[in-house]
Amino acid sequence: MDTKLLELLVCPVTKGPLDFDRDSQELLSRSARLAYPVRKGIPILLENEARTLSDEEIEKLTALRPPI
Repeated sequence: MDTKLLELLVCPVTKGPLDFDRDSQELLSRSARLAYPVRKGIPILLENEARTLSDEEIEKLTALRPPI
């Protein structure tokens, strides 16, 4: 994922920042607790395509990168 593109993208639900998970190819929204898929390099920022993040995933994300 291009870092310039990532800086421009926001969660469509909360308008908050997104984190990119390279392993799962997902954009993660802490505030909405959603993971948006990235397919063939294209972010799919549709709420109905996103999966809900578990409490464990949110904790892990927070530990790796504290909120701003």
